[in-house]
Amino acid sequence: MSASAHPPTRVRSLLRFAAGLAVIVALMFVGDAITAAARLPLPGSVVGMLLLAAALRMRWISPALVQPAAEMLIRNMALLFVPAGVGLMLYLPLLRREWVPIVAASVASTFAVLVVVAWTQQRLERDD
Repeated sequence: MSASAHPPTRVRSLLRFAAGLAVIVALMFVGDAITAAARLPLPGSVVGMLLLAAALRMRWISPALVQPAAEMLIRNMALLFVPAGVGLMLYLPLLRREWVPIVAASVASTFAVLVVVAWTQQRLERDD
């Protein structure tokens, strides 16, 4: 096969990145559709990430497919929080007035997440 038959490495990397991003975005939209149809009190993006985790666990999707896009999103995660941070500034008076329940809920939910993640990790390790 001639050298011109293979796309350059950068083009292949870009195509791999685009394919992984397409999978992640598609699952996010599927999650949105599921939450809307089932009227679930969850963000569709959370359901989409659960679908992605299940597809990876069942080996329907190769981790290598989504890894480049996932790594880029993680590297730039701080930028994704800027709009939310700016939005919080609109509610500064409310935050000042209700800071105790907000902090209590944050601490309780953080503890709950740690417990659930630890329990899930133990179950997954035991199943392997």
